[in-house]
Amino acid sequence: MDLKKLQEPLPANMIEFRIKTTKDNKVLLLAYKDARADMRRLDEAVGPLNWTRHHARDNHNCVVSIWDQEKGEWVSKEDTGTESNSDAEKGLASDSFKRACFNWGIGRELYDYPQIWVQLKANEMRDGKPLPWAIKSWTWENWFTDGVLVALRATDKNGEVRFQWRQQTK
Repeated sequence: MDLKKLQEPLPANMIEFRIKTTKDNKVLLLAYKDARADMRRLDEAVGPLNWTRHHARDNHNCVVSIWDQEKGEWVSKEDTGTESNSDAEKGLASDSFKRACFNWGIGRELYDYPQIWVQLKANEMRDGKPLPWAIKSWTWENWFTDGVLVALRATDKNGEVRFQWRQQTK
């Protein structure tokens, strides 16, 4: 079991961003991982045949188990999810799986991301609301030192930097 590989920070191309709230043509973005990012990380770190997931309580709970070769047994971590707005049943299963994977350390660094407030342009808004595609085409880059996020940047399709953050040095 390669816990170090399992818990490495996710590269920017495995992280997605969604709009949490809008205020004065600014949006607050949340960084998140989807279930596919967890599956890829589990496959990379322990191999596709060395992990399994099991859902219980009508998908409210998910148990992610990893085969520990040294111990000769499955080691499990479990968590509970919540329904999504778009597809309650599927969203519940996905959320409980992602939360169980957080318990293994996958994507845990997302909790350390800064608040991401971005000013949207007029063509990215309609009737005071952000257009869904506004941030989808942006390219995100993240930098880590010893597993700690030290910088984050988003660039739009025209190459303009739309968000930039650096950790304050002490």
